[in-house]
Amino acid sequence: MQLLKTGLYDFHVKHGAKMVPFAGYSMPLSYGTVGQVTAHNHVRNSVGLFDVGHMVQSFIRGPTAPAFLEWITPSGFASLGHFSSQLSVILNDKGGIIDDTVICRHDDTTYYVVTNAGRRAEDLAWFKEKIDEWNTEKGGKDGKIEIEVLDGQGLVALQGPEAPAVLQQLTKYDLTELPFGKSTYADIVGVRCHIARGGYTGEDGFEISIPAEHTVGLTEALFTGPVALTGLGARDSLRLEAGMCLYGHDLNEDITPIEAALAWVIPKARRETGGFIGAENVLKQLKGSLKDGPLRRRVGMIVDDAPAREGAKILSRDGGNIGTVTSGIPSPTLGKNIAMGYVDSGFYKKGTSVQVEIRKQLRSATITPMPFVPTKYYRGKGIQSP
Repeated sequence: MQLLKTGLYDFHVKHGAKMVPFAGYSMPLSYGTVGQVTAHNHVRNSVGLFDVGHMVQSFIRGPTAPAFLEWITPSGFASLGHFSSQLSVILNDKGGIIDDTVICRHDDTTYYVVTNAGRRAEDLAWFKEKIDEWNTEKGGKDGKIEIEVLDGQGLVALQGPEAPAVLQQLTKYDLTELPFGKSTYADIVGVRCHIARGGYTGEDGFEISIPAEHTVGLTEALFTGPVALTGLGARDSLRLEAGMCLYGHDLNEDITPIEAALAWVIPKARRETGGFIGAENVLKQLKGSLKDGPLRRRVGMIVDDAPAREGAKILSRDGGNIGTVTSGIPSPTLGKNIAMGYVDSGFYKKGTSVQVEIRKQLRSATITPMPFVPTKYYRGKGIQSP
């Protein structure tokens, strides 16, 4: 299959990127001779620039858009503030996760939705099916909704403690007025962009959606001062230190948000009223007894002596098979081996001692809260990140 290219493909090649297949796209793994650990540490200590233009950006619009989104996800959107974002999950009929997503409410009828490139075909087919069903059975003549996929739209992430200072030099918008989880439209070097404060690294930073014709020029403008171009290698280690999931590894259609330790995306009101696709199974797990609750949970682990990789078996101290590693790396920030995976209920509490099979040897591991590295999100003037 021929790989797709983002609008920054030639930019990456020009700057010495090592291009690799990822989610159907040719994407930069690293740049020049800069190693993954060096790039990772630069983001933690300074600022990195990522191409995330492979992600699918869409608008869902219509008078009943909030109700539609509360049907296909378990989150609350009707009361979400304008230009406020919510991490959520799109669920199938059994409560399994079709994809994780960030949804931003622009106004009462317009929502900006970002989903994963590797799930593009599945997500868009599901959206089409459910929008058709909604418009036929639920929306009514005056409540129809539609989706607009922003094909070609650029998307870059500027991440790290120096990201605000870099971006502030290029825009007149006062970025101190934009806390984590909020977004705005503002000009960057004269180009109107959608700027969302957040990202996939646990650091302060921004995701910037750019009109297709300006993607290269604006990215060149952002590549200034301390900014280092950063690829998939560092992106993966940064997100794992931040305890964030990668779809297809830590999430799939057989895993529910309760099993994935994402119950927090379901607000109290929705736990009472349900009404979303897959609610029966999800709420049974959420409210159920040990018998009806989830059979497994996503956990973090510190692993002794050697790094655990995806697929490694997790065992109890007496040797029983209790789970599987879904992501694992040597943490550049901590100098320890960290991993994420699923364990049977009864083994997910903080401090539980387990074993991981690595190259046919059993290594001790300890269940550890995530994020492994504290997040540094900007909550607003005078507000410290927890």
